[in-house]
Amino acid sequence: MTDRGSVHTTVTVRFAPGARTVSVPKGTTLLRAAQQAGQEIVATCGARGRCRSCRVQITAGATPPATLADRVQLGDDEVKERYRLACQTETWDDLSVLVAPIFEETSFQILAETQTLRSAAGFILDSGVQKAFVTPSPPSDEEHQDSDLEALMRELDGNVTGTSLDALRRLPSLLRTSPPGLTAAIFERTLLGVEPGDTRAQVFGMAFDVGTTTVVGYLVDLSGGTVAATVSGLNPQAAFGGDLMSRIAFAQEAPANVRQLHTRIIQLLNGQIDEACERAGASRDRIYKIVVVGNTIMHHLVLGIDPTYVGQAPYAPSVRRSVQVAASEVGLRLNPPTPVFLLPIVAGFVGADALAMILSTRLYQTREARIAVDIGTNGEMILGSQDGLVACSAPAGPALEGAQLQCGMRAARGAIDQVRIDRAVQYHVIGADRPLGVCGSGVLDTIAGLLDA
Repeated sequence: MTDRGSVHTTVTVRFAPGARTVSVPKGTTLLRAAQQAGQEIVATCGARGRCRSCRVQITAGATPPATLADRVQLGDDEVKERYRLACQTETWDDLSVLVAPIFEETSFQILAETQTLRSAAGFILDSGVQKAFVTPSPPSDEEHQDSDLEALMRELDGNVTGTSLDALRRLPSLLRTSPPGLTAAIFERTLLGVEPGDTRAQVFGMAFDVGTTTVVGYLVDLSGGTVAATVSGLNPQAAFGGDLMSRIAFAQEAPANVRQLHTRIIQLLNGQIDEACERAGASRDRIYKIVVVGNTIMHHLVLGIDPTYVGQAPYAPSVRRSVQVAASEVGLRLNPPTPVFLLPIVAGFVGADALAMILSTRLYQTREARIAVDIGTNGEMILGSQDGLVACSAPAGPALEGAQLQCGMRAARGAIDQVRIDRAVQYHVIGADRPLGVCGSGVLDTIAGLLDA
């Protein structure tokens, strides 16, 4: 075994599968080495040694001594087989590591169904997006100097007071090569873009609910209020911790970590836009507005804002008011000026998703006191009526997702989600015959059944 006082200050770690290799300073944990190597290792508990999701097996090199967390989470048998928790194991020698297989969590049960926006909410959708088909003629008289934009504005009858640079770049060519006319896409009196031909029938927007664990996107036909496609998936930031405080702790370590968390969620949103457009037979160039809600940490990370101080008293967010940015500013692959809206934040851990719940349920209009509860990884509760509202939050995810149970897993294929205990134990498994683990509803059913028995 190499002397820890050796002149060599770095060690080499090889990860399999994938054959990724990285050199790191001695004393670096295997989890941080994996992250530097681009090797995916899930750390549900946020690298606190309180779960077994990051377990790895040492296949070559001197096996590091087992920590107390190793023995508690893995047990003596796996410790003897050279399994270790990547988040707790420091590297002092060159090692080869096999990333242990985790539960194949597929076919997640993510609640994502919705009706048309008009029938579900009882109001007429006004997105602020308009399209106008016009047939302007390019300037042709040398005696009367004119511009392409002025020619277009005359056709729009003063409905536009500003324009995007993207529209200005497209206009000269389209004005002269797009018979019999072109379509102007307008948002709140600003010209977003110009398109060849008549595209008034194609007006879409995207709405995202960015949760700590799951992300759901809705492609909405803004002309009729119908949901054209719904897509959902797991938040890829979960590799750095399953709960909000774990994400904050990871972000605190280095500015690059904030960029990494931001990049991961934006990549997912771009993928969901592609998937939704494919399902609906739409083009991403016909998306003119994006709305994003999420808890305060997710809100900040979508914008690339460091959430560190939200996790420290007095838990102040960077911004509480609504935010509007261009798609290009956050990295969404849409027409650069496409507006992206994030709803206001209520307080520290009561985010824009809570405000969306208030607006959609119209809780603020009821005469009698009512309560609305969003049970997610970050749970939010709103109590009140037209006389006022009170909000609070609490972490619910660990209880629902089996984060610290040896056989705990999310509500995915192979999870026991229902249990009944009478003279025998009966259970239901999601999408399979053989169970792989148990999710939160199965745990609650089991506890309730045992108490009754």
